Amino acid sequence: MPAFLHAISLGVDVLELDVVISADRQVVISHEPWLNPIICRGPANESIQHGSASSYNLYQMPYHLIEQCDCGHPHPNFPQQVALPAVKPLLRDVLAATEALVAQLPSRRPLGYSIEIKCLPEGDNIFHPAPPAFLDLVLAQLNQAGVTARCTVLCFDARILRLARAVNPELRTCLLVEAEQDWFSSLKDLGFVPHAFGPNQITVTPAAVSQIRTQYPSLRIVPWTVNEPADFARLIELGVDGITTDYPDRLVALLDKKV
Repeated sequence: MPAFLHAISLGVDVLELDVVISADRQVVISHEPWLNPIICRGPANESIQHGSASSYNLYQMPYHLIEQCDCGHPHPNFPQQVALPAVKPLLRDVLAATEALVAQLPSRRPLGYSIEIKCLPEGDNIFHPAPPAFLDLVLAQLNQAGVTARCTVLCFDARILRLARAVNPELRTCLLVEAEQDWFSSLKDLGFVPHAFGPNQITVTPAAVSQIRTQYPSLRIVPWTVNEPADFARLIELGVDGITTDYPDRLVALLDKKV
């Protein structure tokens, strides 16, 4: 929660949130469907051994246990991070807090949300519900918060995106692909043209951008996860439509220089 609120203060226009499901069907913000031993401790403040993280399967833990786990320990890959005690929050609580903060800021446009549903076929009914139930739980929270029109649903799993299109054709969707996945076969397999396409930033080349602009002129290109100023500059020069980053401060500083 502190990071999301800080990102708003930096001036981001979209928050990217990964969501998983708890044992009691709560929508929880978490990058993994388990406790990451690098940044988290267990509900009794115990250390989590590497290799045993999946034993702390969030889909098998009710939220009252999840919220007892401190996941605010500093990650070694982010040495500038400010360490603060933090729990994995509920999606509804983050939406309420971020909407309230933006409403207090003068001249700020309404915030957008990119909601990544952490779903893979091999995880069905093990680390998350099957796609229909997973999507229903997430959309219920977005609808209740009144932010659906400002949301994009992201997923590496095409099943979620096909369902989202069937349930709400107006809902914006984004297909995510890993570095080893071919852009065009992935889009063809999806079966429709999504609102956005999220490739690994290392695969974004002038030739790839030119080709996808020709074949899919309406498709927004939003690469992930871009953290280095040189990559920001390269991608901006290529004309991407958005950038997903762990360092919005760096990106904002670069964009301010270009104004």
